[in-house]
Amino acid sequence: MARRIAAGAAYGGGGIGLIGAAAVGVLLAEVQLAKRSVGGGTAPVPPRGNGLYGMAFGRDDPLYLAVLGDSTAAGQGVRRAGQTPGALLASGLAAVAERPVEVRNIALPGAQSDDLERQVTQLLADRTRTPDVCVIMIGANDVTHRMPPTQSVRYLASAVRRLRTAGAEVVVGTCPDLGTIEPVYQPLRWLARRVSRQLAAAQTIVVVEQGGRTVSLGDLLGPEFAANPREMFGADNYHPSAEGYATAAMAMLPTLCAALGLWPESDALDVDRDEDMLPVARAAATAAAEAGTEVTGARAPWALLKHRRRRRLPAAEVPPTPEREPAEARVETD
Repeated sequence: MARRIAAGAAYGGGGIGLIGAAAVGVLLAEVQLAKRSVGGGTAPVPPRGNGLYGMAFGRDDPLYLAVLGDSTAAGQGVRRAGQTPGALLASGLAAVAERPVEVRNIALPGAQSDDLERQVTQLLADRTRTPDVCVIMIGANDVTHRMPPTQSVRYLASAVRRLRTAGAEVVVGTCPDLGTIEPVYQPLRWLARRVSRQLAAAQTIVVVEQGGRTVSLGDLLGPEFAANPREMFGADNYHPSAEGYATAAMAMLPTLCAALGLWPESDALDVDRDEDMLPVARAAATAAAEAGTEVTGARAPWALLKHRRRRRLPAAEVPPTPEREPAEARVETD
């Protein structure tokens, strides 16, 4: 199915139906039940967290990290800039590279994949500065707003292609498993898991084809979410908490480091960690079902499936900028 979605995106195919009409009545009832619970709390407007991190290593020659995508990329659900994914990843990169890292977060809460064109255009408007690495986290809103998956991955492929052409490395956190959201009941939970995993696998195929890397967000990266959902989800029962974002960032950091040449690479695959070289579609499907799995292109049509060792993140050093104000005090909508 992921292969069909990716092919449809490449050749202009339409949407692919995933359920029969007989299930519609039951699913609509389940959706209404979920809506009463999800979003019952209020997630604070996320702080941007833009600025320079790792200033213990000086201020000269910083790495440039850009963050694009939806509310998960923006860090919705936390109140402190240092708790956002961009800040956490920047602090980790700075510690590994022993260089400062500049962050620019232009992710937009509520964004779908069709907003990536605007975000990339905004990011690349300054032709004198190209990001060293871009992180994209997108897809959940495409599922909940029923965007045809072929359209969704077409927008993502275009964004990755533009960023790679500009000279940036790209790491995509694929669509999370929406079946992990606590208030969602069966059979909607099963459907949400099926659709989000299919989209995640299709995203992996098109990203690898464009020269990027993916990390499966799956059930939001690890058994911690299944075991401690009340700690890992935020106040609205939908977005991750500070602990949840830290878990996600810790799983993505090794892939960012590898993309920048900061992580030791080996031609030997670690069989004990279930690493393998597989056809890209099979690697994509496997990664979608295993949270924290990296997929990177090898030689067509093969891809490397990796389970990198996670590195504990240092505490984020929040830059001394006005964006340290409480999240509800500042909102950027650019």
